[in-house]
Amino acid sequence: MDTKAKVKEVLSSLLKVKVEELKDDMSLQESIGVDSTEMVESVIALEKAFGVKLNVKEITKNSSINDIANNIQSKSAK
Repeated sequence: MDTKAKVKEVLSSLLKVKVEELKDDMSLQESIGVDSTEMVESVIALEKAFGVKLNVKEITKNSSINDIANNIQSKSAK
């Protein structure tokens, strides 16, 4: 499974939305109304799923699926 697909799977489970609703370039906050608490919970879930340490502020600022996947991939490459 590629990074983007796994990000969608984790977020779908946590946020109770269908994977199909999570588009690569959509803003989680603007498109599906994810609030700050849900963003923090998402970061924690993604950290556990990928075994990387993520910056909450970076993820909140860059909150599209593409941005999150790219952030995770850059952390995983180190």
